Parts: sequence; C-alpha cells; structure tokens
Amino acid sequence: MEAEPMRVASLALILWPIVGAVAAGRRKYYTAPVENCDQVATIAVTILAGPLNYLGMNPKIDCRTPQPGK
Repeated sequence: MEAEPMRVASLALILWPIVGAVAAGRRKYYTAPVENCDQVATIAVTILAGPLNYLGMNPKIDCRTPQPGK
C-alpha cells in the first residue's frame, strides 16, 4: 500500500497543468497569435497555476525588457 501516495502524487502532477491549459483556453488565450512577451508569460503562468485558476487566481504578467541606450 506504500505505492498509493506515489500514484496519487503522479496523477496530480499530470492533471495540474492540464487543468491550467483548459483554464487558459477558457480565457481565450489561444485564439489570437502571440505578439509579445506578456502574452507568452501570462499563458505559461496560467498553465502553471493549474486548478488555482478556478479558485479565483487570474495571473497576468507584464514583461518589461530593457531598451537600448541612445
């Protein structure tokens, strides 16, 4: 019976990003072409947040890249 917690943990590890990907899809993040760092980061964080998205978490990332000097 010691393998049971390992099985539950493995299942959770597999399902977590799937739930996050579904949440990103429901927010229509996949419908438009990715144009900037903000969109890529927001999609990635939403997937990593997994089921937390359905508990009210709505992660958004604002990328600020350094601009070249003049």
